[in-house]
Formats: sequence, C-alpha cells, structure tokens
Amino acid sequence: QVQLVESGGGLMQAGGSLRLSCAASGRTFSSYIMGWFRQAPGKEREFVAGISRSGGNTYYADSVKGRFTISRDNAKNTVYLQMNNLKPEDTAVYYCAASSRVVLRSTPSAYDYWGQGTQVTVSS
Repeated sequence: QVQLVESGGGLMQAGGSLRLSCAASGRTFSSYIMGWFRQAPGKEREFVAGISRSGGNTYYADSVKGRFTISRDNAKNTVYLQMNNLKPEDTAVYYCAASSRVVLRSTPSAYDYWGQGTQVTVSS
C-alpha cells in the first residue's frame, strides 16, 4: 500500500513556474514507476510525465515537452514536477500516481495508487 500526497499547486500567471511535489508513504517507493497526470474540467484525465524507478528514464506528453521536468528523490520518497513557461491550457487538477508495472505506461489504468490532486490555475 502506498499513500501519495501532492502539494505545490496554486495560481500563476502565464509564463510563470511552479514545482509540484508528491510525498509517498512506505519504504517501497523506489520499487514504483511514478507518473503525473492532470484533469481539466469536463475533460478526461491525461498523462503528463512519467519516471522510471531509478529516475534514469523519463517520458513526457508532447504538450509539456521542453517545459516540464519530472524528477524523483528515492531517499526522500518524493517525486517532483517542475513546470516552466506555464500556459492557461495547463490549468487542471494535477495528480501523482504510482505503478507497479514492468514498463512505464501513459494510461491511467496502469497506475495502482493515486494522490488526492492539487489544483494548478494559470491566468492569461
């Protein structure tokens, strides 16, 4: 069982930056692939970024590539999402998730545990 708690969301003007954090409970954090997803009102939850167990491999949605960076600190049981050059279309609730699958996937169904989400609002 893994419990995930996101933090760092807020209101930001377009062009600004935010860093989201996701703290995980338990001593098996490093055994999970981690991902960030987001969901805007009226839209389906979508993949944003994922990171392998060691942190050596990352994967991004095309919409955030070059602007967002996912990283993890296994000693602190925490995964981060650095978001730069924010755009109004980045407005959503952001969720972190943990997957026990062998390969990093971008589909929500591949993730076993989810946080409660943190709101990110970007004004134009």
